[in-house]
Amino acid sequence: MTFSIGIVGAGQFSGQFATLFQAHPGVGDVYVTDLLPERAARLASAQGLAGTFPSYQAMLESEDVDAVAIFTQRWTHGPLVLQGLNAGKHVYSAVPMAISTEEIAAITDAVKATGLTYMMGETSEYNPATVHARNQIAEGAFGRLFYAEGDYVHDMDLGFYEAYQYSGGENWKATASYPPLLYPTHAVGGVLGAWKTHAVSVSAIGVVDDRGDGVFDKDVSQFGNDVSNATALFEVAGGGSFRTNEFRRVGYPSHIRESRFRFFGTEASMEQLATVALWQDKQGVKDISELLEPKPTMAPDDPSLQHIAPELRAAFTSGSAPVHDRARLPREFDSLHNGHEGSHHFLVDDFVTAVNERTLPSVNAWVAARYTLPGIIAHESARQGGVRLEIPDFGDAPQ
Repeated sequence: MTFSIGIVGAGQFSGQFATLFQAHPGVGDVYVTDLLPERAARLASAQGLAGTFPSYQAMLESEDVDAVAIFTQRWTHGPLVLQGLNAGKHVYSAVPMAISTEEIAAITDAVKATGLTYMMGETSEYNPATVHARNQIAEGAFGRLFYAEGDYVHDMDLGFYEAYQYSGGENWKATASYPPLLYPTHAVGGVLGAWKTHAVSVSAIGVVDDRGDGVFDKDVSQFGNDVSNATALFEVAGGGSFRTNEFRRVGYPSHIRESRFRFFGTEASMEQLATVALWQDKQGVKDISELLEPKPTMAPDDPSLQHIAPELRAAFTSGSAPVHDRARLPREFDSLHNGHEGSHHFLVDDFVTAVNERTLPSVNAWVAARYTLPGIIAHESARQGGVRLEIPDFGDAPQ
């Protein structure tokens, strides 16, 4: 059984996923649309896709398309997902799920009402550190887990200026000021992807930017945002807490590792930095860096990456880490590029399998809500000076 899929947004990220969808034996035709038709045409020509559509609406109206994969600006995902579901299409969405509680509620309601597949492509779900922590938690190796940390530390100077210029056009500074806590899922998802709980309250603090270059300037920002770094402390159901950092001005090599995690339990702990990862218990310390290190499957100077800033290319070239179990993946992926620490192959396979077998994907709508909503509430907490706010919960996915 196969289904056809339409790529929405022919930017820097989507081409990598178009290749994987096209190669997956569970997918048939792959189409593309973009607000700039020439970008869609270039992608379709370069990868031999089935064709282009002049608009998203035209794609949704076509009986030739069974599912859509949304790779557009991060604040546009919620409405586009709802349009897709209401048009009868299965939906894969890049992160974040949405930028408001109302949008998230509407998406979960639509998935429940339509019975269609929705999946958010959170890369941290298959971050090697998250995978290892998830395995160790399942075996009880941590004892009782009571605290965790997740960071998304990506400095604007390391590729983000170029990325926003590429996607934002003349007014790119207005969108480059996107609030850090509204892009929470790499940090939150990496923690909750291992620790099967959910956040119930948060207190957050934002740091006002002082670069003075028009980015993170309230008078320029489409979001009225002047915060470039933010920290949130979450309380979780069942007892315990976790902290996340969203940093866009930071002296750190995000091109080496932009997401990193730490977990602490009563019997053991695990800590990850840019180039080292450690497993620790009451007897000593074990270096597990090699277990979590993906091996690149593509050179950074590969011609297919020429339109991507050099500082961002590592996210598109990583292979799998030893901790990844590739046995379930189609063999067609064995020689194809991967990305974001080995996550891309697993995310595509999760979605394709869920659509074809009518099962829940890993990051279904209810999991996506628990990865996204904490950041939305944390952003409001920071706006109110760190007041502690309760986080709504939409529960587990219906069985």
